[in-house]
Amino acid sequence: MSKVVHPFAHRLGILRDWRHRWYAQGKQYQEYLRADILLREFLYRELRGMYIGGIELERGNGNLRVIIKTSRPGVIIGRSGEGSIKLKNKITTFLASKGASVPEVKLDIEEIRSPESSAAIVAYMVAEGLEKRMPFRRVLKQTIEKVMANRDVKGVRITLGGMLGGGSMSRVETLKKGRVPLQTFRSDIDFYRERANLPLGVIGIKVWIYKGEVFADKQTKKDAK
Repeated sequence: MSKVVHPFAHRLGILRDWRHRWYAQGKQYQEYLRADILLREFLYRELRGMYIGGIELERGNGNLRVIIKTSRPGVIIGRSGEGSIKLKNKITTFLASKGASVPEVKLDIEEIRSPESSAAIVAYMVAEGLEKRMPFRRVLKQTIEKVMANRDVKGVRITLGGMLGGGSMSRVETLKKGRVPLQTFRSDIDFYRERANLPLGVIGIKVWIYKGEVFADKQTKKDAK
């Protein structure tokens, strides 16, 4: 029997690196893990609508480095950095309110040059269209055309599940263009889940984006050495 595996977890240590990078033992591990999960959920709620492509957390000696990847960095940073200072303070206040240790917070905001190749941003674009009451088939077709117009993208698949089109029964609709080879380890696949909140209920959104295969050039490394 085949098993459905998360495309990101499937390639950890091969093409992908961990999104939370730190080392701890015993009770400290539990504290860090709980704080990271709560902080990630808080940041996604706080920054919804700002086209967030990913959030990574790094911990050192008394430091917490939050890396936010977005296609609209100016919206988060604000005028003369006011937005980023406010966000830092919110993170510190949130961690203190949850009873976690409050480290020194460092905020890094990285710009995503091609948002159409980020599954998280594409999923949010679909959710935004559905929440504006646009027909779901039109949203799917327009989004896929936008994504495939990017040179880096070789294939895309979008799946919607829920009360689509105001129907009385939930169903699943999928639209695909190009190749999406999920079993190949070297295939660079970005995956994300999002939800659109509509009056009839929640619609689940899944996006797979295939950006070609990644090969390690061993000869170049030998020459460099």
